[in-house]
Amino acid sequence: MSLLIVGTVAFDGIETPFGKVDKILGGSATYIGISASYFNKKSNLISVVGGDFLESDINLLQKHGIDCTGLEIIPEEKTFFWSGKYHENMNLRDTLETHLNVLEKFDPKVPEKYQNCKYLMLANLMPSIQLETIKKLHTTPKLIVTDTMNYWMDNCLEDLKQVIAYTNVLIINDEEALQLSQKTNLTDAAVKIQSMGPSSLIIKKGEDGALLFSNEKVFECPSFYVSKCMDPTGAGDTFAGAFIGHLNNTDDLSFENMKIGVVKACAMASFCVESFGVNNIINKKSAEIKDRIKALQQKTLLN
Repeated sequence: MSLLIVGTVAFDGIETPFGKVDKILGGSATYIGISASYFNKKSNLISVVGGDFLESDINLLQKHGIDCTGLEIIPEEKTFFWSGKYHENMNLRDTLETHLNVLEKFDPKVPEKYQNCKYLMLANLMPSIQLETIKKLHTTPKLIVTDTMNYWMDNCLEDLKQVIAYTNVLIINDEEALQLSQKTNLTDAAVKIQSMGPSSLIIKKGEDGALLFSNEKVFECPSFYVSKCMDPTGAGDTFAGAFIGHLNNTDDLSFENMKIGVVKACAMASFCVESFGVNNIINKKSAEIKDRIKALQQKTLLN
């Protein structure tokens, strides 16, 4: 199968109660591509960076089977940068700086060899760019998975609704599900959101795991307990990467197989929060990943 990931490749500055990093590799597509690589050998990337982006970081992406032909480099400009500070309750954070830089005028280009993509992962990104990518594909992918956030709901709702109409699986968190649906509980929210286009919906609940809604069926997966959450940045993207990587590799869109994808997604997200940035999702041993997947499978009674 052919997996195409469209999203940000960026630098982040992060401060949590456990430490601080001023500039570290980040971006939604970065986390997704690395996470997907443990379940799917190859993926293609569409993104943009500036002349300040490090060759070593490109090498890291390629090491994880990510084809960077679609990574546009604009030498005279700077890479997208975000910085934030997390509170003691790390469900809460303050954005300190956002510099769109190269992202401000980004016009996604789809290389010819990406045109045959069967699985399209629209990472958390401006809905207008997500929409433009869909329109530039010659054929409709077998599956479109979209990740988004409340910022786009607040500022680009009409564009986002158009993207959602094309989407097969939407991934959002519980607060965003209630905001998007304008409902007061997640069950009603799921029904409303699925009426907007997606046949399946995944609602992330942070430390409480995730819910999968599809074909009037519901599956709940708990999170994997970690003793210390050092940095939650990118955990949702890591979740999405494992899910789409599993689906692309198995080419099975049944509810039962999506359940397995959600379990793998929760397992990978648990690694992400244990260190800053992508540090704890690079170079993972397959045995470690399998152990966490097995533990969650036992909790959910999945074989």
